Amino acid sequence: MSSSPALLQQSHLLGEQLLARGWRVASAESCTGGGIAAAITAVAGSSSWFEYGIVSYANSAKEKLLHVSPQTLLQHGAVSQVVVEEMVAGVLLLSGADIAVAVSGVAGPAGGTSEKPVGTVWFAWGLASGKIHSECFHFAGDRSSVQSQAVVQGLNGLLKFL
Repeated sequence: MSSSPALLQQSHLLGEQLLARGWRVASAESCTGGGIAAAITAVAGSSSWFEYGIVSYANSAKEKLLHVSPQTLLQHGAVSQVVVEEMVAGVLLLSGADIAVAVSGVAGPAGGTSEKPVGTVWFAWGLASGKIHSECFHFAGDRSSVQSQAVVQGLNGLLKFL
């Protein structure tokens, strides 16, 4: 994934703020396919603040790698508030990072429902202290556009959560 100048600037700002705090960040991504991690690591020196990213596209990966409850997935579906909250808690625990982002959504072109149309994307941002903020966004456009918007929002949320 190539990063736009604006995305690089956003990632650079995130890195500066994390470095100033002595913090490290991690990501747990589904519909973005590692795009948030790619944007962060496009910045030279990101090894000083980026711990790692997990692409947990399949539900089995969410369960095995991030300890998302199978019951949660069955009851709420992968694109839900409770799933991204469990994903962010799981990646924080696994990575030892200070802050993390988790994302799961319907990028399209198929897979949408009346309850969760294409463009529906859930995010959770969490701190090692246990504080979590989650939010749902509805992005317009094709698959690539939804993914790009989700990467930007994931980074924006990290900057706001700091």
